[in-house]
Amino acid sequence: MKLGLFVVEDAKADRTVDQLVEQGLRVTRLASTGGFLRRGNTTLLVGAEDEELQRAATLVHTIAPGTVMITLELDRYEHL
Repeated sequence: MKLGLFVVEDAKADRTVDQLVEQGLRVTRLASTGGFLRRGNTTLLVGAEDEELQRAATLVHTIAPGTVMITLELDRYEHL
């Protein structure tokens, strides 16, 4: 299990979240700011198995090219 963090431009965040949810993935959305011009971004957290996370990465790249993706290994992932 992995956690993918996708830093997406605000303008593309709604469509990206909608498409990820439509594909059956759970997404947590956080407002974030950063980069050279300190523009608004949205950081999306997606916990998924390796294959699902790769599918999510492909989908995000299609909708929002240039998105930064950070992947973390998870020891434990629970939906409480």
